[in-house]
Amino acid sequence: MYTDLKEKFDEIGIIPVVVLEDAKDAHALGEALMNGGLPAAEVTFRTEAAEEAIKILSIDFPEMLVGAGTVLTCEQADKAMEAGAKFIVAPGFNPHVVKYCLDKGYPITPGVQTPGEMEQAMELGLDFVKFFPAEPAGGLPMIKAVAAPYTNLKFMPTGGINKENVKDYLAYDKIVACGGTWMVKGDLITNGEFEKVEELAREAADIVKEVRG
Repeated sequence: MYTDLKEKFDEIGIIPVVVLEDAKDAHALGEALMNGGLPAAEVTFRTEAAEEAIKILSIDFPEMLVGAGTVLTCEQADKAMEAGAKFIVAPGFNPHVVKYCLDKGYPITPGVQTPGEMEQAMELGLDFVKFFPAEPAGGLPMIKAVAAPYTNLKFMPTGGINKENVKDYLAYDKIVACGGTWMVKGDLITNGEFEKVEELAREAADIVKEVRG
């Protein structure tokens, strides 16, 4: 991953993982996250609205770190970057998609669980991977165990991360950032509760400051 982008992840600390059913909610969501001090969004390609939502967020909030999540194919990767995504995240490690993105110059963070997948990622030149699903796959103890032999590898745990356990993750120096959904849950967005999103985003940003200074 490009060094300056990884530094932005490290600075923000918690990356909201967003599922948008309707792109019309993108602007209000971006405004809530920005006002809450959490200027990032990983918009997942789980819905048809993802591409348009990324485009809206990228245009309306150019200072925001907007990326695409749940990218499973090369076609989705192209659509995400054309829409303005600054990074790509995948739930698993698909060597074909990873190589495609790297050849195109797309910053990609694939998901891994096992040492074998981590070694494959490192073989392709990656030093930053997503650990997914974090809590079911062993959580922080698992990350600490595998980080010992892979001294240059850093992680973005996602899956089961919440405001109760995120502090422990953020305190570990091998973790660049954590992905989380608790501040951008679907019902909050669907119901237009963007003030609540802003409040939860502010709480998350405050956690990052508390742990990392």
